[in-house]
Amino acid sequence: MFSKQPNKPAATTTTPPVTTSTPSPSIVSEMNTVTDPNSLRKPPSSPSPKVASLIAADTTIDGGVSGDTELHVDGVIRGDVAVARLSIGESGAIEGAIQAETVEARGRVVGSIAAKQVRLYASCHIDGDITHEQLTMEAGAFFQGRSLKFQRTSAPVAAITGEVIEINAAE
Repeated sequence: MFSKQPNKPAATTTTPPVTTSTPSPSIVSEMNTVTDPNSLRKPPSSPSPKVASLIAADTTIDGGVSGDTELHVDGVIRGDVAVARLSIGESGAIEGAIQAETVEARGRVVGSIAAKQVRLYASCHIDGDITHEQLTMEAGAFFQGRSLKFQRTSAPVAAITGEVIEINAAE
């Protein structure tokens, strides 16, 4: 399968002489044509993942925070928070209304929370109403307020079938 070949003397290479020539007119015209700028664009790539923002433990923000991003709070925010995803660390505190897709609370919140998914860990202290689709609480979590489930609205039957329905209020 493998066998040793006898040593061959190294081949000497020579560089071919450099010649200069003028390209033919057809090549020059191809080189000067303007290409469509759209053909040079790269295909659309998937959006890069968003990096979470951090409010550090020794930071206090007096005012609202908003953005379509992920936010992790270990410091204090005195104001409303509206982000895509919120994580409150054990040393974190928010005094204001929270609106997000997902909230994970390990710290303190004084104010209302409105989110699709809310998870309250054992170390959290929540004082305010929570409006949610899904609420998860670990044993030991403190929550004082109302738990309000999002109301899924559906189209009335009359709108779907085209029927006219008369509703009389009780007097």
